[in-house]
Amino acid sequence: MQLVVGRIGRPHGVRGEVTVEVRTDDPDVRFAPGTALATDPAEAGPLTVEGARWHKGSLLLAVAGVTDRDAAEELRGTLLVIDSADVPRSADPDEFRDHELIGLAVVTVAGERVGEVAEVLHHGQDLLVVRRPERSDAYVPFVKALVPEVDLDRGVLVVDAPPGLFDLGETE
Repeated sequence: MQLVVGRIGRPHGVRGEVTVEVRTDDPDVRFAPGTALATDPAEAGPLTVEGARWHKGSLLLAVAGVTDRDAAEELRGTLLVIDSADVPRSADPDEFRDHELIGLAVVTVAGERVGEVAEVLHHGQDLLVVRRPERSDAYVPFVKALVPEVDLDRGVLVVDAPPGLFDLGETE
């Protein structure tokens, strides 16, 4: 799975630097000089970072082979991506990244499989979208009281569902 770590914005100056909308919590590592970044669309890259600097709160990148404003403009809107396998697990046992949760089997505390995590929504409170066979999706707040166990090694997420959470949404 690919994770977006940035999106190239407008050119900065006339020497080919680009602004980057940062979408990672570790920009100093992700955009370090010498780093090769895959892109979406793939044909735009890979791009090798030659230099990175902050200017008025914006990250500016110098990219190998991009030496003028026109070449920088051609990259506008390009997503900078990394492979999720390259992101180490958090040392905090209660911290998870979205890509680690998506695809986990969802089971009740009684062991009944109810579906699979399809998406993680961030709307004030994190919500797990649980895709269920033959039923509509269920939305589970991602809090310890409702999700007492996440076992990434087994690929399982345990939900202590209040009555009715998984009873609704049957399709015909």
